[in-house]
Amino acid sequence: MSKYFCGCDVGSTYGKCVILDEKGKLISSAIVRSKIDPEETSKETIRQALENCNGIDSVEDFNYLVGTGYGRNKVPFADENVSEISCHAMGVHVTNPKIKTIIDIGGQDVKGISVDTDGTVRNFAMNDKCAAGTGRFFESMANAFELSLDEFSKLSLTTDKVIPITAQCSVFAESEVISLVGEKKPKNEIAAGIQVSVAKRCFVMCKKAGMEPEFTLTGGCAKNIGLKKAIEKVLKIKITDLTTDPQLMGALGAAEYARQKGLAQGK
Repeated sequence: MSKYFCGCDVGSTYGKCVILDEKGKLISSAIVRSKIDPEETSKETIRQALENCNGIDSVEDFNYLVGTGYGRNKVPFADENVSEISCHAMGVHVTNPKIKTIIDIGGQDVKGISVDTDGTVRNFAMNDKCAAGTGRFFESMANAFELSLDEFSKLSLTTDKVIPITAQCSVFAESEVISLVGEKKPKNEIAAGIQVSVAKRCFVMCKKAGMEPEFTLTGGCAKNIGLKKAIEKVLKIKITDLTTDPQLMGALGAAEYARQKGLAQGK
């Protein structure tokens, strides 16, 4: 009889779920916009992942389930909770064991994570005191430009010039950007300044955690093309793209922990 293991990452902006079989093959996944209640987010995310999974119908069919993310304590039926930092490290490790440094840009924080040879966390640094440089910050910036996130992520690629964004607080940065737009400054140059300012925050986190090749981005902001280019330029590195959706790394790591622990316990 087949065994199935689940990882559910309840983030501040999105819930993510990954289901693995006993060999570690990804069977199904889901990404769902977070609700106000993290428990409802986890239930809906798991439900959507189960819809695409043949041979398993409910959470009771999982051999082991690990919750992670800021709402990890609200994941029903979880056998265990593991920190999102550990789960991102493990998720990246099983995807590409050559990667040693992760820049994770979540909905409300920015992390630099150094990964050991076995996928555990060697060291990390996190900026969670201010929303500047996070997923919610980028959503606010896109709204200020009256663009979708995808459109905004590409805007900075159309110029080599940068208008610096000096504010370090997300509220003041947004006001600064709105003022620049009102002054009819080139939007692509303002966007480039925003990307560079976030890249500098990433540099600080990585330096604290320890920078070692290879590097990758995780979280929804990893899909921001302009940010990726800015990070490569500021940090003077090459970002390695992941073969699995970078937004799923926390859930994938949680599922892998569930697989390892479930099999070790004979479940």
